[in-house]
Amino acid sequence: MAIIINVDVMLAKRKMQSQELAEKIGITQANLSILKTGKAKAIKLSTLEAICKALDCQPGELIEYRPD
Repeated sequence: MAIIINVDVMLAKRKMQSQELAEKIGITQANLSILKTGKAKAIKLSTLEAICKALDCQPGELIEYRPD
C-alpha cells in the first residue's frame, strides 16, 4: 500500500504506549494495531483528529505517501 500511517513514529517521539493512546482516543487496541500495521482500508476523520490531539501533531506527520 502506498499510504503509510506513522503512528508508531509519533508514539516513540511522544514516549507514549499504544494502550495509552487507544484509551485517550477511545478506540480498542486491536483497531489501533490495524492502523499501525497498515491493514486499515480507511480512517475516520474524527479518529485522525483525536490521534492528532492526543499526540500533539499534524495529520501530515502521521500520513505519508510512498509510490509503489
